[in-house]
Amino acid sequence: MNASQRPRINSPEQDSESGDSGILNERVLFLVFESINWDVHVLCQMAAVSKKLRAVADRLLWRQLCVYRAPRMIATLTNGALSSRIGGGWPAVAKLLFYCCGCQSTRHFRLSQSSPGHFVKSSRFSKTSGRSFLSKKCRGDLVYVSDPCEQHPMGDKEYQLGVFRGVFRGFSKSKTRGLLNRRQLEHEERVRCPYCAARVWSMTEARLVPKSAASRLGSHEGGVEYFVCVNGHLYGMCFLVPLSSDEDDELSEDGESSSGDPLVVTNGSMEGFEV
Repeated sequence: MNASQRPRINSPEQDSESGDSGILNERVLFLVFESINWDVHVLCQMAAVSKKLRAVADRLLWRQLCVYRAPRMIATLTNGALSSRIGGGWPAVAKLLFYCCGCQSTRHFRLSQSSPGHFVKSSRFSKTSGRSFLSKKCRGDLVYVSDPCEQHPMGDKEYQLGVFRGVFRGFSKSKTRGLLNRRQLEHEERVRCPYCAARVWSMTEARLVPKSAASRLGSHEGGVEYFVCVNGHLYGMCFLVPLSSDEDDELSEDGESSSGDPLVVTNGSMEGFEV
């Protein structure tokens, strides 16, 4: 990270004047996390210690973790303004990068049992995949979508359950948001975004799930359900048709993991994320 990208951090004198020293010193915390490559587990644990530490994490550290782990993706989502605010807040974006929200039955997607949320070992997000989730009327929008996180078979040897997630750039001014507003679609009554707790729309109910989404996910038409929240976070589930090893070897597309290279994150608690 170059000097122009570094965030504004309170000086030791400023922290001393405000009564914040030692572990609450923002410069100290920034340097500590920089030295451990912005370990998401350590940051989760720190943010759960106290309200003051959570406030520092929310104001500064989650954003820097996102920038460090997914620099190109975050630069694209913010149009290069890395110090700017982002829809739903930086803690929500960080959670989306590292955490699969699991799934449960919805009115359009019935499951025999729910699947709990969990840390993912690796995450790969792609704009190319994202284009497959946009209807023809919304092709000017930009959305990153992850590869599906494969869950345990759901009692049918032919299918596996896949859970995916993503995020729009500038969702409040997007064509997708405008189309949803023009159709006057109601928010889902009992569903909230697992990343920022905002209200969501069912894209199935809106009839805005293109056939290309199923093709991209390796599912069948009608086997995909996903939601978009008012802050532009996307998440959903699908039934995956298993690929043969030959088919799997042929798959290739441009994308970026949440570190720029393959990211490995061990399972752990997400209690530092409050949504």
